[in-house]
Amino acid sequence: MRRRSRTAEVVDLDAVRSHRRQRLYRARLRRVLDGNEQAVARLFHSGLLFTRQGTRAGRDLLLARQHLVRVGDLIHRLAPGEELEGSEELFRELDELLEKSDRLASRTDEFVASLV
Repeated sequence: MRRRSRTAEVVDLDAVRSHRRQRLYRARLRRVLDGNEQAVARLFHSGLLFTRQGTRAGRDLLLARQHLVRVGDLIHRLAPGEELEGSEELFRELDELLEKSDRLASRTDEFVASLV
């Protein structure tokens, strides 16, 4: 009888977790950016963007979008599974920006709904 020797493939679980984390953040970032864009569009189409409160809401949404794009660009520069020094801080900042953007979009929806 011949025996085949099998070599076990070694998987770096840390790299796999990092890759999965990046993929999840990219998807979440894309969803929040789409929501942000829709909120600005609702302000514009309703004409509320040209009011004092609407201008403030639009400015806040665009500022949040600017920050999200900047941080998202850093995430997209990472190679799959790569972690940079300070990446935990980057992901924490992204979490805060995503939550802030969600709150701004919700506030904008409420503002548009209250006046339309």
